[in-house]
Amino acid sequence: MTEQPESFGALPLGRFAERLASAEPVPGGGSASAVAASLAAALLEMVARLSQDRPKYALYAASIARAAAAGASARTRFLALADEDAAAYAGFAAALKLPRDGEAAQAQRRRALSTAAREASRVPLEMVRLCRSVAEEIEALAGRSNQNASSDLVVAALLAEAAARGAGANVMVNLPSVEDPEFVGAMTSELDSHLDAIRHLARQTRERVGDGELREPEDA
Repeated sequence: MTEQPESFGALPLGRFAERLASAEPVPGGGSASAVAASLAAALLEMVARLSQDRPKYALYAASIARAAAAGASARTRFLALADEDAAAYAGFAAALKLPRDGEAAQAQRRRALSTAAREASRVPLEMVRLCRSVAEEIEALAGRSNQNASSDLVVAALLAEAAARGAGANVMVNLPSVEDPEFVGAMTSELDSHLDAIRHLARQTRERVGDGELREPEDA
């Protein structure tokens, strides 16, 4: 029976860092980005939980509850994406090793590389999409949550932005091997849109926290 690879999410933090520092190609930047994003989601969840059942923040109960649930869900999903990114890279690495002697072998290798590159681009783009959702929740919670933990929202926003940019770099490095201009154009356009939005949300979060004021509840 083939032994299943250990999930990165199940590793102690120190062991994951050791694996990341090794000469092995996985985990790499994509998995590291996913783990960083999971920390952003965890901080979002933490701030929400520190704000629940506090009379001072009762007006924001719906936003706080939503943020707690979103943070918990994203935290788990990001750790799964760390494993998926490693698996996608392994598929691409396997395609690179296919024989290239003769036209038929070269054509088969190009097809395999294109298929593997699509997956190796899809996974980090999903990370970026989820980073945007988390960044939106972080910004919405700024000024509507426990002010003693407001700096943690800034850290969460910075981690989400860094994770998105790291995952985005992995998208871009794999796209040339897809050899499908329409696919590449759509992926690049979507990626740029998400990264611009995340950058804006992170800046808004820092500004909201910086002014130190509570804001109006979100519209129902």
